[in-house]
Amino acid sequence: MASSDRIPTNLRTLLILEVLGRSNQAMTASEINESLGLPKQTIHRLCATLAENGFIAQHGNSKRYQVARRLRELGSGLIHSSRDHIARRQILSDLAAKIGETVNYVVPEDEGMQYLDRVETDWAFRIQLPIGTNVPFHCTASGKCFLASLPLKQRETLVQCLNFEKMTERTHTSPETLLEELAEVRKLKYSLDREEFLDGMIALAVPITDANGRFVSALAMHGPTQRLSIELLISQVQLIQDAANRLSKDLLSD
Repeated sequence: MASSDRIPTNLRTLLILEVLGRSNQAMTASEINESLGLPKQTIHRLCATLAENGFIAQHGNSKRYQVARRLRELGSGLIHSSRDHIARRQILSDLAAKIGETVNYVVPEDEGMQYLDRVETDWAFRIQLPIGTNVPFHCTASGKCFLASLPLKQRETLVQCLNFEKMTERTHTSPETLLEELAEVRKLKYSLDREEFLDGMIALAVPITDANGRFVSALAMHGPTQRLSIELLISQVQLIQDAANRLSKDLLSD
């Protein structure tokens, strides 16, 4: 572990919980601190605070700490979240098998759309956009899907703030042309990337919404123009929307 003066204050309690969670027996504050190297007063104060708030508890009358109710509930919640990930993965895998191309689960971030999950096609020739990749709003199917979901005033305001970097000859380079397409996307309920982000790649995206109809993420497919056409993408819309509805119902409904 790095020296204690390099551990951010708000990370120290999490590291204590991590050490205790990995142990198969109760531990004293000093034992917990062997891998952390915090000042003695600090480790005892943090352990006392965690105990007072129900995350850890003293074992009997000893000075040893063990996992308590709130930490167990936290762990249970994280396991539940992992089940959601498994369910999402199964839906993506099912869709990828049906359409025979890569499918992506994409969420909006400050700098653009981020690929949070994906299932790759079995084709040897494929376009790699790894999980964690950020792509622009203005020239991707998922980005336009998100923008089109916004109320008109918010949509116009955000579009005016975008950096219209020209990625290919087909990229939107003005707010006016993008806003015109977004109005059409809102009607169609799907968006297209016609080689606007990468030459030789096309894509289609549909929105995934919560129980109140608010945009949460986009479900997208993409592939090379050597194998796909815009017409072929559009022919898959119903399958993709059905998968998006499953994701909304199974993962986002109350």
